[in-house]
Amino acid sequence: MLFHFLYPLAKYHTVFNVFQYITFRTIYATVTALVISFVIGPYLIRRLKVMQVGEVIREDGPPTHKLKAGTPTMGGAIILTAVIGSVALWTNLKNHYVWLLSFVTLGMGAIGFIDDYRKVILKDPKGLSAGWKFLAQTVVALAAAILLYISEFDTAITIPFFKGVYIDLGIGYIPFAALVITGASNAVNLTDGLDGLAIGPVLIASATYMLFAYITGHVKIANYLQIMYVSGVGELAVFAGAMVGASMGFLWFNAYPAQVFMGDIGALSLGGGLGTLAILTKNEILLLLVGGVFVVETLSVICQVVSFKLTGRRIFAMAPIHHHFELKGWAEPKIIVRFWIISIILALVAISTLKLR
Repeated sequence: MLFHFLYPLAKYHTVFNVFQYITFRTIYATVTALVISFVIGPYLIRRLKVMQVGEVIREDGPPTHKLKAGTPTMGGAIILTAVIGSVALWTNLKNHYVWLLSFVTLGMGAIGFIDDYRKVILKDPKGLSAGWKFLAQTVVALAAAILLYISEFDTAITIPFFKGVYIDLGIGYIPFAALVITGASNAVNLTDGLDGLAIGPVLIASATYMLFAYITGHVKIANYLQIMYVSGVGELAVFAGAMVGASMGFLWFNAYPAQVFMGDIGALSLGGGLGTLAILTKNEILLLLVGGVFVVETLSVICQVVSFKLTGRRIFAMAPIHHHFELKGWAEPKIIVRFWIISIILALVAISTLKLR
């Protein structure tokens, strides 16, 4: 919005030229999202407390979690408001990639809202059933993938660490893209089990894809690094910057001991957003590395379920794996910070692949 109102004024004064630069708008999208979070966060947390929108703690969870019962949830509304508000102000709204990413983020957020609403407002402990939730996520992801395909988006996927190696999936890119988006959405949701555990890696992954979006959409840098260039995708750096700012703002309230939890409305939307960023920046495979913490959390649940069904034995004391470490005696802040450190290391390795090809 500011881009469309202020950049045309550059013909009257050169100071408005700065609005054409993605780097400038990314910085201020980040700051704006952070400020929005700080402004609306305390108000929303108070409203959630008044409405008694508190977290329901699993009976089979770690004993220490019983102290968290009643902590306001659905705080992901802070994140969504900050992201979309900042994006509306700082992005080029004529860019169709911005609208596609917004569609997935809001679509996944709506699914998460319904699930949270059923759990904490209607007092239905099951919330939205797993089947209906997965179906709704798949519909949103498939819709985005089909829109990309019919817009003649490049259906080739890149292979990390190799130059010029592409695998063109053709129409098979539709289910592949849907799988990436849905998988990322659920992976972040599974990780959201400790104070600040999920939002930290989301912040790091968003910052990493902010860089990927910028260089993928910059023809000279992309050619220099010999990576796939996608015209127009550089604008998504502004969107990713908004995600970074909103994540920092939410972490202010979600850091241990948490004043609010993000709930499914935040986890599903952020995961879906990251998955879509990976698709649009042509760094789909790298999401496994950048979001390594999310991958391990998901695999721990899958392995636990498969092992128990086949052998009647559990691999971990409890899944997802962060609960395993809790039951082994690790302090919650130690688990959180160590997972953040691992996320930073994985992100740096992922960025290094830009040269290690």
